[in-house]
Amino acid sequence: MSSAKELRERLAGKEAVIAPGVYDALTALMVEQAGFHCAYVSGASVSFTRIGRPDLGLTTLTEVADTVANMRERTDIPLLVDADTGFGNALNVRRSVKLLERMGATGIQLEDQTAPKRCGHLEGKSMVSIAEMTGKLKAALDARADDDTLIVARTDAIAIDGLDTAIERSQAYIDAGADVIFVESPRDREEMARLGSEIGSQVPLLANMVEGGKTPLTPADELAELGFSLVIYPGAMVRVITFAAAKYLQELKAEGSTLGLLDRMNQFDQIMDLVGLQESIAEGQRYAPDIQDARDKS
Repeated sequence: MSSAKELRERLAGKEAVIAPGVYDALTALMVEQAGFHCAYVSGASVSFTRIGRPDLGLTTLTEVADTVANMRERTDIPLLVDADTGFGNALNVRRSVKLLERMGATGIQLEDQTAPKRCGHLEGKSMVSIAEMTGKLKAALDARADDDTLIVARTDAIAIDGLDTAIERSQAYIDAGADVIFVESPRDREEMARLGSEIGSQVPLLANMVEGGKTPLTPADELAELGFSLVIYPGAMVRVITFAAAKYLQELKAEGSTLGLLDRMNQFDQIMDLVGLQESIAEGQRYAPDIQDARDKS
C-alpha cells in the first residue's frame, strides 16, 4: 500500500491522526521511530532551520523539495508537506506538486494567502480571490501523478474576514476537489466545533496546534470528537530542540565543559543507534570484496 493510500485510510478512521512537525531527515526518522503514522513538513520550521529566517515566504521550492527528498530517502512515514502558496501562480503550483510528489510527498498543502505569505498566527495577512485559489487547487489535482496524493487546502480567512468567510471558502475548495481542509486559527472551541460540524462532516479537517498561537491547545482525542481528522504540531519539534540547545550553549559558555549535561543528552552509542550505525555497516559488508578472494587474485 502506498503511503498516500495508507494515510487516506487512517484519516477515515475515528481517531485523529497526529502529525508532529519535522524539518530534516533526522527529525523525520525520530518521528517514525516513535511510532507516529504521519509527519508534517513544516514550512516555518524549514525556514527556521535552513535559512535561520522567519516564516515570511522566504524559502524556495527547491529548498523544500531537497528537504523532502532527504526525509524520503531515510524514512517510509507519510509526509504531509507545507508548500505555502505553491510558490507562485497556478502554473507554479503544477510544477511544485509534480516536484514535491516526485521527491516523496504524501500530501501537499496549499494556502490562499497572497505573496509574500506570513505564518498563519501573525497579523497583516491578505488573501487571493476564491477564483484564484480554486484555480490553483485544480492545477494541483491535475498535476499529481498518484490520485491518492492528498491535496490540502488551507484558508486564512478567519483572521481577515471571520469564520463565515472561512467556511464559505472551505466549501468552495471542497467543491474544487480538495482532499483535506485546513482552516487556520479558529479562536475558540465554539469556532472549532462549528468547523467540525460543517466542514469536517464532508472531508477530513486539519487542526493546527501552535504553542502560544491563536487556537487553544486541545488534546487530539477532543479534537476528534469536534470533527477533526488530522492534528499537526508544526513547530513543537524545533521549539523543544532550540530550547534545549540554548541551555546547552549557556552551560558550555559558563563552565567550559559538557560534563554537567551528560544526563541531558544522548551518549555517543545512543546517537549511533538512533541513526542506524550497525544496519549501515551490515549493508556495506554485503558489497565489500571478499578478502581471501582478493588475495588469491593478487
